[in-house]
Amino acid sequence: MGKEKKPKAEQSAKAEKAPKARAVEKGVTPRLEDFYRKNLSPELMKRFKYTSVMQVPRLHKIAVNVGVGAATQDAKILDAVVRELETIAGQKPVITKAKKAISNFKLREGLPIGVRVTLRRNRMYEFMDRFVSVAVPRIRDFRGFSDRSFDGRGNYTVGVKEQIIFPEIDVDKVTRVFGMDITFVTTARTDQEALELLKGLGFPFVKREETVPA
Repeated sequence: MGKEKKPKAEQSAKAEKAPKARAVEKGVTPRLEDFYRKNLSPELMKRFKYTSVMQVPRLHKIAVNVGVGAATQDAKILDAVVRELETIAGQKPVITKAKKAISNFKLREGLPIGVRVTLRRNRMYEFMDRFVSVAVPRIRDFRGFSDRSFDGRGNYTVGVKEQIIFPEIDVDKVTRVFGMDITFVTTARTDQEALELLKGLGFPFVKREETVPA
């Protein structure tokens, strides 16, 4: 007999207690995507008065980039970053290489200088869920992300200083702390629409006090 599938509510509860980057099960909709379809999408459609559901902005992909300049001196550093980023994202990263030589930095063309991974569909929603629910609250003295880091085309980039905020990383085994840039690419036509989309998905932006005219 096959294993009996557990209710989605129970799966979500367990995910909250011990969220890990794991292989995405076929046929199982991530809870954040389910929330978007059933709750957030209709809300955004009403708020911005869209005439078609196809106009509602959605999360398209998440790109995670790590610069590893020190890898030019020690290849083992690059290997460690690749291994840890794969653990965080649940997907094998790609090594980025220098496009041109820069003698002042002892950089040769084709030399590995970074690591990146692009997440789509289920893995994208799983990562987003773990990032806002578990990783961000572990950032020291966190008061919210700025809402001014949009690129004018509905995409948002945030910088993270330490990979150890992700629970998948065993701090005792970390040999080098590194940061990363995480870009949330949306289908929104404006930054305002993208802001409301990310806020609706639980992204913790800094709260601004409304000024009352005298």
